[in-house]
Amino acid sequence: MNATLLLRFKAFMIDYILIFVYLVALFLVSVFLFPSLQQLFTGSLVAAQFAGFVMVTLPVSLYFIISDSVIGGQSFGKKKMRIRVVDKKGNAPSVPRMIFRTALKFLPWELSHYLVYRLIYVGAGEVPIHYYLVGVFIYVLMFAYILTTIFTKKKQSLYDLISKTQVITVTTIFWRESGWKMWKE
Repeated sequence: MNATLLLRFKAFMIDYILIFVYLVALFLVSVFLFPSLQQLFTGSLVAAQFAGFVMVTLPVSLYFIISDSVIGGQSFGKKKMRIRVVDKKGNAPSVPRMIFRTALKFLPWELSHYLVYRLIYVGAGEVPIHYYLVGVFIYVLMFAYILTTIFTKKKQSLYDLISKTQVITVTTIFWRESGWKMWKE
Protein backbone atom coordinates (compact mmCIF):
# COMPACT_ATOMS: atom_id res chain seq x y z
CA MET A 1 0.00 0.00 0.00
CA ASN A 2 1.28 3.47 -0.86
CA ALA A 3 1.93 5.95 1.93
CA THR A 4 -0.31 9.01 1.97
CA LEU A 5 0.92 12.57 2.08
CA LEU A 6 -0.18 12.78 5.71
CA LEU A 7 1.87 9.73 6.74
CA ARG A 8 4.89 11.07 4.85
CA PHE A 9 4.46 14.48 6.48
CA LYS A 10 4.24 12.97 9.97
CA ALA A 11 7.37 10.92 9.32
CA PHE A 12 9.23 14.00 8.10
CA MET A 13 8.13 15.99 11.17
CA ILE A 14 9.52 13.24 13.43
CA ASP A 15 12.76 13.28 11.43
CA TYR A 16 12.74 17.07 11.59
CA ILE A 17 12.85 16.90 15.39
CA LEU A 18 16.22 15.14 15.01
CA ILE A 19 17.29 17.72 12.42
CA PHE A 20 16.21 20.53 14.76
CA VAL A 21 18.24 19.03 17.62
CA TYR A 22 21.26 18.93 15.29
CA LEU A 23 20.69 22.57 14.26
CA VAL A 24 20.41 23.69 17.89
CA ALA A 25 23.60 21.79 18.74
CA LEU A 26 25.35 23.37 15.75
CA PHE A 27 24.19 26.81 16.89
CA LEU A 28 25.39 26.23 20.46
CA VAL A 29 28.76 24.94 19.25
CA SER A 30 29.20 27.94 16.95
CA VAL A 31 28.24 30.43 19.67
CA PHE A 32 29.92 28.97 22.75
CA LEU A 33 32.67 26.59 21.70
CA PHE A 34 33.85 27.85 18.32
CA PRO A 35 32.60 31.42 17.78
CA SER A 36 35.08 31.75 14.92
CA LEU A 37 32.74 29.52 12.84
CA GLN A 38 30.40 32.52 12.54
CA GLN A 39 33.01 34.30 10.46
CA LEU A 40 32.44 31.74 7.70
CA PHE A 41 29.07 33.39 7.11
CA THR A 42 30.26 37.00 7.10
CA GLY A 43 32.90 36.71 4.41
CA SER A 44 32.30 36.17 0.74
CA LEU A 45 28.96 35.06 -0.63
CA VAL A 46 30.44 31.85 -2.03
CA ALA A 47 32.17 30.99 1.26
CA ALA A 48 28.97 31.58 3.23
CA GLN A 49 26.93 29.44 0.82
CA PHE A 50 29.52 26.66 0.95
CA ALA A 51 29.76 26.76 4.76
CA GLY A 52 25.97 26.54 5.04
CA PHE A 53 25.90 23.60 2.67
CA VAL A 54 28.66 21.70 4.48
CA MET A 55 27.33 22.39 7.97
CA VAL A 56 23.56 22.04 7.37
CA THR A 57 22.44 20.63 4.02
CA LEU A 58 25.09 17.93 3.66
CA PRO A 59 24.62 16.35 7.14
CA VAL A 60 20.82 16.41 6.80
CA SER A 61 21.04 14.91 3.31
CA LEU A 62 23.43 12.22 4.51
CA TYR A 63 20.97 11.30 7.26
CA PHE A 64 18.25 10.59 4.69
CA ILE A 65 20.59 9.00 2.15
CA ILE A 66 22.01 6.55 4.67
CA SER A 67 18.87 5.84 6.65
CA ASP A 68 16.48 5.37 3.70
CA SER A 69 18.86 3.38 1.47
CA VAL A 70 19.89 -0.26 1.65
CA ILE A 71 22.23 0.73 4.48
CA GLY A 72 19.55 1.78 6.99
CA GLY A 73 16.24 0.79 5.46
CA GLN A 74 14.17 3.55 7.07
CA SER A 75 14.71 6.90 8.69
CA PHE A 76 13.66 7.21 12.33
CA GLY A 77 10.47 9.05 11.35
CA LYS A 78 9.57 6.55 8.66
CA LYS A 79 10.14 3.69 11.09
CA LYS A 80 7.80 5.31 13.62
CA MET A 81 5.13 5.90 10.93
CA ARG A 82 5.70 2.41 9.48
CA ILE A 83 6.55 3.58 5.97
CA ARG A 84 9.64 3.18 3.81
CA VAL A 85 11.16 4.22 0.50
CA VAL A 86 11.44 1.45 -2.09
CA ASP A 87 12.59 1.17 -5.68
CA LYS A 88 10.53 -0.20 -8.59
CA LYS A 89 11.14 -3.78 -7.44
CA GLY A 90 10.07 -3.08 -3.85
CA ASN A 91 13.61 -3.17 -2.45
CA ALA A 92 15.37 -0.53 -0.39
CA PRO A 93 16.96 1.90 -2.87
CA SER A 94 20.67 1.85 -3.61
CA VAL A 95 22.86 4.60 -2.20
CA PRO A 96 23.29 6.31 -5.63
CA ARG A 97 19.50 6.30 -6.15
CA MET A 98 19.01 7.80 -2.67
CA ILE A 99 21.62 10.47 -3.38
CA PHE A 100 19.68 11.43 -6.51
CA ARG A 101 16.30 11.31 -4.72
CA THR A 102 17.53 13.31 -1.76
CA ALA A 103 19.16 15.93 -3.99
CA LEU A 104 15.84 16.39 -5.80
CA LYS A 105 13.88 16.37 -2.53
CA PHE A 106 16.00 19.10 -0.96
CA LEU A 107 16.43 21.19 -4.11
CA PRO A 108 13.81 23.77 -2.99
CA TRP A 109 15.48 23.97 0.44
CA GLU A 110 18.94 24.55 -1.03
CA LEU A 111 17.60 27.04 -3.58
CA SER A 112 16.00 28.90 -0.67
CA HIS A 113 19.40 29.10 1.03
CA TYR A 114 20.91 30.36 -2.24
CA LEU A 115 18.24 33.05 -2.48
CA VAL A 116 18.44 34.14 1.16
CA TYR A 117 22.22 34.60 1.01
CA ARG A 118 21.87 36.73 -2.11
CA LEU A 119 18.99 38.80 -0.75
CA ILE A 120 21.02 39.59 2.37
CA TYR A 121 23.77 40.99 0.16
CA VAL A 122 21.27 43.03 -1.87
CA GLY A 123 20.10 44.74 1.31
CA ALA A 124 17.93 47.75 0.54
CA GLY A 125 19.05 47.79 -3.10
CA GLU A 126 17.02 46.71 -6.10
CA VAL A 127 16.35 42.97 -6.31
CA PRO A 128 17.44 41.48 -9.65
CA ILE A 129 14.67 39.85 -11.68
CA HIS A 130 16.37 36.45 -11.68
CA TYR A 131 16.05 36.35 -7.88
CA TYR A 132 12.29 36.60 -8.32
CA LEU A 133 12.44 33.79 -10.86
CA VAL A 134 14.37 31.59 -8.43
CA GLY A 135 11.75 32.33 -5.76
CA VAL A 136 8.91 31.42 -8.11
CA PHE A 137 10.72 28.22 -9.12
CA ILE A 138 11.09 27.25 -5.44
CA TYR A 139 7.33 27.54 -4.90
CA VAL A 140 6.50 25.78 -8.16
CA LEU A 141 8.70 22.85 -7.11
CA MET A 142 7.18 22.69 -3.62
CA PHE A 143 3.63 22.71 -4.98
CA ALA A 144 4.56 20.14 -7.65
CA TYR A 145 6.00 17.87 -4.94
CA ILE A 146 2.84 18.16 -2.82
CA LEU A 147 0.32 17.90 -5.65
CA THR A 148 1.97 14.90 -7.28
CA THR A 149 1.98 13.13 -3.91
CA ILE A 150 -1.74 13.77 -3.57
CA PHE A 151 -2.88 13.06 -7.12
CA THR A 152 -0.63 10.33 -8.55
CA LYS A 153 -1.90 6.76 -8.46
CA LYS A 154 0.96 5.51 -6.27
CA LYS A 155 1.09 8.72 -4.17
CA GLN A 156 4.54 9.51 -5.56
CA SER A 157 6.07 12.93 -5.28
CA LEU A 158 7.70 14.44 -8.35
CA TYR A 159 11.12 13.52 -6.95
CA ASP A 160 9.90 9.93 -6.45
CA LEU A 161 8.68 9.77 -10.04
CA ILE A 162 11.98 11.08 -11.38
CA SER A 163 14.13 8.86 -9.14
CA LYS A 164 11.88 5.82 -9.71
CA THR A 165 11.08 5.33 -6.04
CA GLN A 166 7.92 5.31 -3.95
CA VAL A 167 7.01 5.39 -0.28
CA ILE A 168 4.95 2.47 0.94
CA THR A 169 3.44 1.35 4.21
CA VAL A 170 5.33 -1.49 5.84
CA THR A 171 3.67 -4.85 6.28
CA THR A 172 4.95 -7.94 8.00
CA ILE A 173 4.26 -11.52 7.03
CA PHE A 174 4.22 -14.01 9.89
CA TRP A 175 3.28 -17.63 10.48
CA ARG A 176 0.44 -18.68 12.71
CA GLU A 177 -0.87 -22.16 13.18
CA SER A 178 -3.62 -21.28 10.72
CA GLY A 179 -1.10 -20.30 8.03
CA TRP A 180 0.73 -17.25 6.73
CA LYS A 181 -0.83 -13.93 7.74
CA MET A 182 0.02 -10.36 6.82
CA TRP A 183 -0.49 -7.28 8.93
CA LYS A 184 0.58 -3.69 8.95
CA GLU A 185 3.33 -3.17 11.53
